[in-house]
Amino acid sequence: MPGPLRLSVLDQSPVSEGSTGAQALRNTIDLAVLADGLGYHRYWVAEHHGSPSLAGTSPEALIGPIAASTTRLRVGSGGVMLPHYSPRKVAETFSVLGALFPGRIDLGVGRTAGADDETARALQRDRRQTPEDDFPHQLVELLAYLRDDMPPAHRFASLTPLPGLPEGPEPWLLGSSHESASWAAQAGLPYAFADFINPGGAPSAAAYAARFTAQHAGAPQVAVAAFVLCADTDAEAERLASSTRMARAVRRHGPAIRVPTVATALAYLDEYGAPPDHGPLGPRAIVGDPATVRRRLEALAASYGAEEVIVVTITHEHAARRRSYELIAEAFALDTGAVPAKISV
Repeated sequence: MPGPLRLSVLDQSPVSEGSTGAQALRNTIDLAVLADGLGYHRYWVAEHHGSPSLAGTSPEALIGPIAASTTRLRVGSGGVMLPHYSPRKVAETFSVLGALFPGRIDLGVGRTAGADDETARALQRDRRQTPEDDFPHQLVELLAYLRDDMPPAHRFASLTPLPGLPEGPEPWLLGSSHESASWAAQAGLPYAFADFINPGGAPSAAAYAARFTAQHAGAPQVAVAAFVLCADTDAEAERLASSTRMARAVRRHGPAIRVPTVATALAYLDEYGAPPDHGPLGPRAIVGDPATVRRRLEALAASYGAEEVIVVTITHEHAARRRSYELIAEAFALDTGAVPAKISV
């Protein structure tokens, strides 16, 4: 693999038991400032709706404050769920962000709703019927706006160019399926595969690279997103991971819950048992001490042919999440600046 492995962050703004969504969002800003000082490459914020456990409903609202609070990170969406929105509005929003923070904004887009059916319906402007599944057409239109190359015959070809031009975001396609890999290859986009959702994506990544159509990106770029939890020892990492294991077990049988305390999770798992060894904390969950985490992250990246790993970490205590990212940065000897103290949140 050419060059050192890049490490990045995907933050879903998890809400802990006994805390609030507002605190989770402030924690996101705090963690971004830390990641900036630790030398991570990019910081993406997710879009989820209708979940008590995740406060990140609006990446476009978080990206500006994060970019303004940091200096080195690329900042973006992981991702905007395009079926909810007008491609024009998404393009305008990220054009403004790109102008304000030139060379630092990413626009990762995805196809899924990121919500239950009722919440997805509430997000619709027209609720009379289920919207058409026309994601490939939405993507083409979005890219035409961003690249300022709308075909002359298109009905919107006469629209005023985006306000932030010539600056703009770097578009990415996010996915967890072979279909999304094909779309990314056809559009000539960088591709990020959510291994923590579907831990079988290496063939999709290989197909993307093989079918890539060189357009604006020039060459295929693969990133893989994985659930990672690092602590000073393997045992401590496994203990901290109990919170997410319990949350996943509960989610299999009912609505999502806020991230439970370690004590609550250990008691629950002792009584009811851990969920099957698959999914976010299954074979591709990377839980352990720094040496374990580095070894497994490098193996994961190699299996995907990825130049970059995007780390997703959820713990009950924000301090444990901060510590996990610190240890990973140390394990990979990232180019750290002056690591800031925890900001007042």
